Amino acid sequence: MTQVWKGLDEPEPEPISPMGWVRVVWRGLVLGTITFGCLALLLLVRLIERPLFGVRRPITPFITQFVCHMSFVVLGIRYDVQGQVMKGPGAVVANHSSWLDIFALNARKRIYFVSKDEVAGWPGIGWLARATGTVFIRRNPREAREHVNTFIQRLGAGHKLLFFPEGTSSDGRRVLPFKPTLFAAFFADGLRETLAIQPVTVVYRGAKGGDVRQYGWWGDMDFGPHLLATLSAARQGSVTVIYHDPVLIRDYTNRKALARELEETIRSGLRDSGVLDAD
Repeated sequence: MTQVWKGLDEPEPEPISPMGWVRVVWRGLVLGTITFGCLALLLLVRLIERPLFGVRRPITPFITQFVCHMSFVVLGIRYDVQGQVMKGPGAVVANHSSWLDIFALNARKRIYFVSKDEVAGWPGIGWLARATGTVFIRRNPREAREHVNTFIQRLGAGHKLLFFPEGTSSDGRRVLPFKPTLFAAFFADGLRETLAIQPVTVVYRGAKGGDVRQYGWWGDMDFGPHLLATLSAARQGSVTVIYHDPVLIRDYTNRKALARELEETIRSGLRDSGVLDAD
């Protein structure tokens, strides 16, 4: 079972005003139309794409990117990018602060998330995850070799696989310790010699004068109220995605050294952006 980060406190959802509900309905309808309309298009294109290209997806990821980018436009959240996206296949690791990370990381880069297998059964979210090519894994050491083979296949198809090494989400003002066990598969024969990993920092800033943790989603916070608060907000903040220089697995002696390096690089992005909690 995944252990969640509890933090210092979890803010109580504020009552939504009448105008807030207007924004919920308007933004919700527009986002729903874009999301499910493009999902239908993606599934239709996939009927042609799958027999022609198999696991490769040369067309449908652009549909996913469009949906994710438009989500920030509709919500009114400013979206910025810093750094260069890694070229070619490889892995990507990022800090995890919110369900919005999925949109922030997909909007600029064609990626495929690696997720625990129970997510596949979640109503709505699991369906969307399967449609967009998410890799589902069971955290069972006996299946480690199978996971490596899956990673090799997907990387060989040109995919960039994204992991959240913290294993849970935080309030967006810190980077939790990376779990070195998640990097074990990268040191297997067939991956260690050639695989590159790009660390990415996702930086959220709340609306001016508001809670700096506006977009953080952690602990026992329910998804529904957080989604409604985001949809109803009169004033929005911003998200910045920072792409750091990729590293090569073969340059590290073990998974702990690799995890420490990637963790500190991602933390430096929060520190340099001025949002890292000093406590």
